[in-house]
Amino acid sequence: MIKRMVLGEAGIGVALVLLAAIFVAVAPNFATEQNLRNIMTQITLNTVLAVGMTFVILVGGIDLSVGSSMALCAVVSGTFMAGSGSVVMLLGGILLGIVVGGVVGFVNGFVSEQWRVPSFIVTLAMLNVARGAAERYTDAATIYNLPSAFNDFGTITLLGIPAVFWVAVLLAAVGWFVLSRTVFGRLVYAIGNNEEAVRLSGHKTSRVKIACFVIAGFTVGVAALLYMARLNIASPILGQGYELNAIAAVVIGGASLMGGRGSMIGTFLGACLLGVLTNGLLLMGVSDFERQIITGLVILIAVVLDAYRLRLARRLAITQPA
Repeated sequence: MIKRMVLGEAGIGVALVLLAAIFVAVAPNFATEQNLRNIMTQITLNTVLAVGMTFVILVGGIDLSVGSSMALCAVVSGTFMAGSGSVVMLLGGILLGIVVGGVVGFVNGFVSEQWRVPSFIVTLAMLNVARGAAERYTDAATIYNLPSAFNDFGTITLLGIPAVFWVAVLLAAVGWFVLSRTVFGRLVYAIGNNEEAVRLSGHKTSRVKIACFVIAGFTVGVAALLYMARLNIASPILGQGYELNAIAAVVIGGASLMGGRGSMIGTFLGACLLGVLTNGLLLMGVSDFERQIITGLVILIAVVLDAYRLRLARRLAITQPA
């Protein structure tokens, strides 16, 4: 299992390097220092969301509500801290945004587990609930005048790298540690592979699965805060389509939508690959419609190749002598 994951990550890394090399050759200004910083900034939100989505997908779930939940977190946090220079209000708004995300994640996980409703249906409903709640909360108005210190964080760089990207890297590192070095992480993989066996061994699988949705909710709150820090606004319509990008990053990273297979390193590389692809096509002057087609084809190819690789690994396991 570990060898298969490593090979998958290596393959994604090679694909990322090759794609970057192609754009260096054909896309104007792709390799400039400013553009590299732009890429890091652009992939930050998708990376953060994909970190949480990885936990959900590993236990065989899906979360379609992250984009709408992100808008809800943003407007609740934004209204709390807008127009105030108080450090207490700023910190309170940051904490509130993350807590709201966690609560939404808990509701998703609890409803799905308590009534055995597929997470696809539950989070699809939450997609509409959260978006409607965000628009109702602000009467569909955009919130401005966020604290200057908060906005400064969205624009500064540390060691030449955007500070917001460092947050994404830190979250990915924490996610990697939890999945690969803790008992909780082992349970996540085990549930995705054989939930019944984990249940029969005496573990409360529902608690682990709900915890995965809560983790995803926390990352949604962080993503909302980073969005606000970058653009200095909180809008009830932000985050549209972000759930699909997060799922795509996880799948391109080698995760199985059936659960039990994937890694945080793969997710991070998948998010980077999507970001490089989008940025390179933009610099080449490719239209929005064509970019969507190309991105969709890349995701489809990644899924097909991953399915083929898994089928090949199973054949080798069957034919290998005991």
